[in-house]
Amino acid sequence: MSYDEMLSAAKKAVSLAARLSNEVRKSLLVTDVWNKSDDSPVTVADYGSQAVVSLVLERELQNEPVSLVAEEDSGELRKIAAETVLARITELVKDTLASDESYAIASPLTSDDVLNAIDRGKSEGGPKGRHWILDPIGGTRGFIRGEQYAIGLALLVEGKVVLGVMACPKLPLASTAGNALKSLPEKVGCLFYGSVGNGTYVQSLSVDSLPVKVEVSSIDDPAKASFFESYHTPVPIHNTIATKLGIKESPIKINSQTKYAALSRGDGEVYLRFTRKARPESIWNHAAGSIIVSEAGGKVTDAAGNPLDFSKGKYLDYKRGIVVTTQKLLPRLLTAVRESIKEEEEEEEKAASLKLH
Repeated sequence: MSYDEMLSAAKKAVSLAARLSNEVRKSLLVTDVWNKSDDSPVTVADYGSQAVVSLVLERELQNEPVSLVAEEDSGELRKIAAETVLARITELVKDTLASDESYAIASPLTSDDVLNAIDRGKSEGGPKGRHWILDPIGGTRGFIRGEQYAIGLALLVEGKVVLGVMACPKLPLASTAGNALKSLPEKVGCLFYGSVGNGTYVQSLSVDSLPVKVEVSSIDDPAKASFFESYHTPVPIHNTIATKLGIKESPIKINSQTKYAALSRGDGEVYLRFTRKARPESIWNHAAGSIIVSEAGGKVTDAAGNPLDFSKGKYLDYKRGIVVTTQKLLPRLLTAVRESIKEEEEEEEKAASLKLH
């Protein structure tokens, strides 16, 4: 099966998952949200989205084995032992698939079918073969609050990401450069996609529209750049890096991989993801976004300037932090990153020395 056919299947899967998430968001119930064992929030939309993508890939790629690396598994769902929750997810999945004409006469789904579809996401990935990488609802906290979230699906072949699709149901269709991600409700909802050597495109999620090719910003003066970061506890090194570049604007805070999508069409020039403490980064949080940015002319690296390595299993092999920007700004940004890390390490050494004395 060609990459074009796989891209078509991925676009269909992600679009339907976005349709399910929108239905949940319209009337989010208290019972639709709970915390997993690691205390992170999860919703019926997370599980429903994963089941939909799994089922659509299985049906569209009939002659292809589907190896899926995804965030959720049914273990957490079974722990809450609520038949009503599982029944709601099953109905959401059934209704979503039935809304597509090609699936309207498909065999009826049972709750076991949905659980099995979710658990198809247990693949470990790796450097060999083909693996789909799914973030069923990226930015769950944003989804719960009615803010930005994304559904990201990428294809990994022999350890390299070769295509990616991302639905951003709350992102305005028009470029948001300079207007803080605000738009009229009827003009919200984007589907981004890209594949190796073919560029990145965006089209409407809700209505039939021709795809439009997007490119990263052409700004070459770091002082005029704007940067994205996540809604987390402030990370001091982000401000240090921005100051070294001369960036004066406050960071634009967005949940999920939507930051990648926004940067790919020039809504901003820099996305920094550093953390206060070293922590593993799941591949599903970056796979789709990375190729969408790179095919739009951008660069995605770790703090040392190395391309992100998605071939090591469920977690990225990377150094210190993640840097997403344009080719024009990358050299100066990496210089600022190196200087900031060095200063941070020197401060930590001083603090440790004072403790000893």
